[in-house]
Amino acid sequence: MPPCEATVRQADSVIIIYLKGSMTLAGGIGTLRQQVKAAVAAGQKKVLVNLKELSYLDSAGMGELVSACSTLRNLGGDLRLVSPQDRVRNLLNMTKLSDIFVVFFNEQVALHSFTT
Repeated sequence: MPPCEATVRQADSVIIIYLKGSMTLAGGIGTLRQQVKAAVAAGQKKVLVNLKELSYLDSAGMGELVSACSTLRNLGGDLRLVSPQDRVRNLLNMTKLSDIFVVFFNEQVALHSFTT
């Protein structure tokens, strides 16, 4: 599996991070952290992580998501997830991380949630 790559775009006051590949201890760890760090440095505290093309994450990858979410919430912001593949969604459910994250299946609905 190829390591995680990220592309970023901004939609109003929300930074959208598109993750692709796999986020595991073997590769891709730090990708999300770097993007969140850059967003915070730019004064952005609302982050939407699009998981549509993230094919796999292990416990280290899950830790990366939790860490990014904690960082943003501690700063008064939030991190939300959109479009997880079945495999990733099942991992989030099995580990009960789906209780921590707000997960959406439509990017527009997810973006709108930051304004309500």
